[in-house]
Amino acid sequence: MFGSGFGIAYFDGVNSKPFDMPYSEALADRVRERLADLPNLEEKAMMGGRLFLYNDKMVVGVIQDDLLCRIDPAIYEQMLEKNGCRMMYSGKRPMKGYVLVDESGRRTQKEFEEWIRLALDYNPKAKSSRKK
Repeated sequence: MFGSGFGIAYFDGVNSKPFDMPYSEALADRVRERLADLPNLEEKAMMGGRLFLYNDKMVVGVIQDDLLCRIDPAIYEQMLEKNGCRMMYSGKRPMKGYVLVDESGRRTQKEFEEWIRLALDYNPKAKSSRKK
């Protein structure tokens, strides 16, 4: 899923950013703690950050200081209107269903939980990230 088409940088709509920049360990720890009770959880180092796969499907990740969430494409446009949320790009192409949420969109535990819930809710419907 995140193969060579992802390239060495991501484009946030304004700037291209290298993936090799450090990611937020504090945010990764927060995600790990939240997902710790899930069976079939896998954590991978990818795109210069950490991705969390649940049942072989990418659910959330940490890219630099942003929370990457894979959400239902049916609510994607609506979620982009939320504070701190922006599109994820592959090169200069938007990736529908993938959003980056900066700190302003996940300051409170309630906001953080909402993003995690949206990603987990979509996970059963999402295509597997793993090649079988």
